[in-house]
Amino acid sequence: MTKIIFSRSSLVFAAALALGGLAVAPSVALAQSEEASLQRGTVPDVTPQQRYQSAIREAGGGLKVSLEECRAMVTAERRACESQARSRYQADMAAAKAMLRDPSAGPVNVVGGPIRSTETVYEIRK
Repeated sequence: MTKIIFSRSSLVFAAALALGGLAVAPSVALAQSEEASLQRGTVPDVTPQQRYQSAIREAGGGLKVSLEECRAMVTAERRACESQARSRYQADMAAAKAMLRDPSAGPVNVVGGPIRSTETVYEIRK
């Protein structure tokens, strides 16, 4: 029978190594899931359910961007802007639901033009 003796420093090193490996694993998984998401995005929507899911994601994203733009306005204009953004969201959601019921329906609102921004920019006023 062979006895293996570990010193305290080697146990600490082994524990640190194991924890370090656990810390790297989530970031690798996140990168892989982002890559998989990008790959799914290159495949066109074929079924009504896929078109519906894309439409509701777009509606939610549009609401988020619109509300961020509204928050940059003064209070009196902000309320009207937020109300308009929410009514647009409701209209987009209604169109998405109609698209789910009617398989021949296409995208909700194809306007074209460049994307304004996908990141939130905060302005500091003095």
